[in-house]
Amino acid sequence: MSTHVYYVPPVNLMGKGCLKDIGPYIQELGLKKALVVTDKFLVQSGIAGKVTAVLDDIGLDYALYDDVKPNPTCKNVHDGHDFLTVNGCDSLISIGGGSPQDTAKAIGIIATNGGHISEYEGVHKSKSKALPIVAVNTTAGTSAEVTINYVITDEDRKVKMVMVDKNSLASISVNDPELMVDKPAALTAATGMDALTHAIEALVTPGSYPVTDATALAAVELIFNNLARTVKNGHDIEAREQMVYAIFLGGLAFNNAGLGYVHAMAHQLGGVYDLPHGVCNAMLLPIVEEENAKVVPEKFRKIAQVIGYDIQGKSDKACADYVIQRIKDLAAEVGIPTKLSELGVSDPDLDLLAENSMKDACAPGNPFLPTKEEVIAMFKKII
Repeated sequence: MSTHVYYVPPVNLMGKGCLKDIGPYIQELGLKKALVVTDKFLVQSGIAGKVTAVLDDIGLDYALYDDVKPNPTCKNVHDGHDFLTVNGCDSLISIGGGSPQDTAKAIGIIATNGGHISEYEGVHKSKSKALPIVAVNTTAGTSAEVTINYVITDEDRKVKMVMVDKNSLASISVNDPELMVDKPAALTAATGMDALTHAIEALVTPGSYPVTDATALAAVELIFNNLARTVKNGHDIEAREQMVYAIFLGGLAFNNAGLGYVHAMAHQLGGVYDLPHGVCNAMLLPIVEEENAKVVPEKFRKIAQVIGYDIQGKSDKACADYVIQRIKDLAAEVGIPTKLSELGVSDPDLDLLAENSMKDACAPGNPFLPTKEEVIAMFKKII
């Protein structure tokens, strides 16, 4: 019997208005001064200010680093670390979606382990736990606030480096849907499809087991029931709250079961073209799952059932076909592009994209390991 290790932050606050309750939990950490890691949009929109107001209320000193890019780079990380050092910070408060969360994790690891962030690419490369991180999420999608994964772009190699590291896990995660209501529809769609990708990849990977299956299936059902609602009306707080639960559940699933070739391929599109991660995942998800369904069609039965298919008497293939079509339908409904060429991706780059996909840390989690030619063929289906 195999041993499964389940990673989750020690404290997780979620639900409408939960931001106002984080003060005592932060105080329990005994922090002296925090580096607030975020981006300029979140500062200008006032969302970051809602979090720093809580820090003011509890008297926690902090310095603000708001230079995080949508696809954070090595320079982002090391500039942030320099800023942390100069300001004498002993902890991090990350505010945002995956980009600020990943940047904060990387800064936290460098602060306690030293070296260059590229040295930590791969699985569990650090020796010491990162500085304490309070991860305040503002998008319903990446689940970076609850996972042991982070992704940083090596701007020299044009590669997204994937780090899977238990030492990067946040001390506190915060998911308040009230921080998400003003997000643009396109961002809501992209991050929501990212969350769906997490859940489905966690279900089909060989690393899945009953606990991860349960959370992933719950996430899939919630996303199919609520994502389109949040895209159509960002102020639908009930649907926003259900998406908060979905991303938390899906995050725990892939955090402990793993991901696959959707992410392996999407990372390369982000690294070379600086494209939105959620959009890349959404476009690749049905393409990769069509291939996975040829290998593990039985994995799609429960997915089909939770999204409304009567599986009684139906073949595994029929269930898989239903799931893949519903993914395509949902992506279309929320406005995901259908062709990578619309986003500037061209055939001459496919060789490099495929080669780097095969080296990605998520690749081994796929139900089958494609050849380079098969990866290129999958890319070509949506060029």
